[in-house]
Amino acid sequence: MNAVCVNPRDNVWVAVNVIESGEMAITDEGQVTVCEPIRPGHKVAVRQIERGDQILKYGQPIGTATETIEPGRWVHVHNVEVSDFSLDYASAQQTPPPPDPIRERTFQGYRRADGGAGTRNYVAIISNVNCSASVSKYVARHFGPKQLDKFPNVDGVVAFTHHAGCGMQMMGSRHRMLNRVMGGIARHPNIGAYLIIGLGCEQATIGKLLEDQHLVQLGNGSERSGPPVLSMQDQGGTVATVAAAVEIVNELLPRANDVVREPLPASELILGMECGGSDGYSGITANPAVGVTSDLIVACGGTTILGETTEIYGAEHLLTRRAQSTDVADKLIERINWWKWYAGVFDGELDNNPSVGNKEGGLTTIVEKSLGAVAKAGSSALVDVYQYADPVEAKGLVVMDTPGFDPMSVTGMVAGGANVVVFTTGRGSCFGCRPTPSIKICSNTPTFNRMSEDMDINTGAVLEGRSIEDCGHEIFEKILEVASGQQTKSEIHGIGEEEFIPWTVGPQL
Repeated sequence: MNAVCVNPRDNVWVAVNVIESGEMAITDEGQVTVCEPIRPGHKVAVRQIERGDQILKYGQPIGTATETIEPGRWVHVHNVEVSDFSLDYASAQQTPPPPDPIRERTFQGYRRADGGAGTRNYVAIISNVNCSASVSKYVARHFGPKQLDKFPNVDGVVAFTHHAGCGMQMMGSRHRMLNRVMGGIARHPNIGAYLIIGLGCEQATIGKLLEDQHLVQLGNGSERSGPPVLSMQDQGGTVATVAAAVEIVNELLPRANDVVREPLPASELILGMECGGSDGYSGITANPAVGVTSDLIVACGGTTILGETTEIYGAEHLLTRRAQSTDVADKLIERINWWKWYAGVFDGELDNNPSVGNKEGGLTTIVEKSLGAVAKAGSSALVDVYQYADPVEAKGLVVMDTPGFDPMSVTGMVAGGANVVVFTTGRGSCFGCRPTPSIKICSNTPTFNRMSEDMDINTGAVLEGRSIEDCGHEIFEKILEVASGQQTKSEIHGIGEEEFIPWTVGPQL
């Protein structure tokens, strides 16, 4: 077989290899003679599709034909469009029962004083405004391997910087979202200690951050204290602030180092699920395999987070019908409608996604991309929907409202508490996201082999006969290993600091 039939209802198949004109596309559902070259990951029509007919993949409409498409023809952006469509949300009408519980699975993590479960142990330098970003980076760079040799339990000193913090309404939407991200990093179980550095005259003041997010510095016992903060203007400028910050971090390091890994239940896992650089295979191999993993973590009593609301659009009905309640379904529908409005404000359309690279990899419409993306959510009930960077407290499958841009999306999930991330890719994304390890899962073997130094797991074996369930269990075991300290490829390369990009909505004043 050189093609895949995803669902028996489909009128298109997906090529596994290049299928030349005149050759047969062969699946377990039959075969069809190809009329023009079909690239890997791209779709071929398997029966006559009239103009205006629906294109079916995953057993669902992904668009409509703009012309008559004969069997064997290439089906892509040149003959498919997304027209107006309506979805039957069937809210909470097909809520699945709780899965059979999985007990006694553990990982070696850090138990924090507030009860959180860490998979890494970093010291954070948090910049509350762009004006202190360079100083924060200078401080982090001071603590290289030689300086950290005496602190083997500390994974590093990381600067969390961004391009915002001023020119915003006090406690307006931009300010609140930024505070949620900064507060989420400060409280994150992968952060052993932190220091906040500001300029001194910014709108997003450190004082308002501390007050809004109720920030304290937690010790390894029960002690609670206000975190150390520095103002560049009060300190006397760049050099003096760096010197003062280095002195503070030297005091924090022994405290952060005073931890040991211990067995923690898998119910403490909070998994962020992201896809980037997707291709025509992502929804067939990598994402469904992560869906199996998501169900396993939910069965363990843990939490999985599905983000990228703009890549749920067109497939949200698959989630609303298995929502735990109509209230939960309504939360998701409200976010979808908000995104339609928001994109329209800027003369944008949600179907502008897929990206150029996605289309090159075989994805034609946003609906096709979304149907493949939501496969990461497995089959568990949807228990809640969170705003961007809100603390995720529910157990089970949840949605967090994040944009499709990978760094912004993952930043929100990590700020919400994700202590491990899985990142699926078909084109080959080289992503990391300190302070949380990111496991990259490749959808096809050629990309995995070409980028083996960046990919952690290959699910392209599904196209060669391996079961999706088997791949999902492999990912689950990998998560436990990584949560216990095993480095991911992105961590080995030191990737993950520049990918911290908070999303904020509102006027730039």
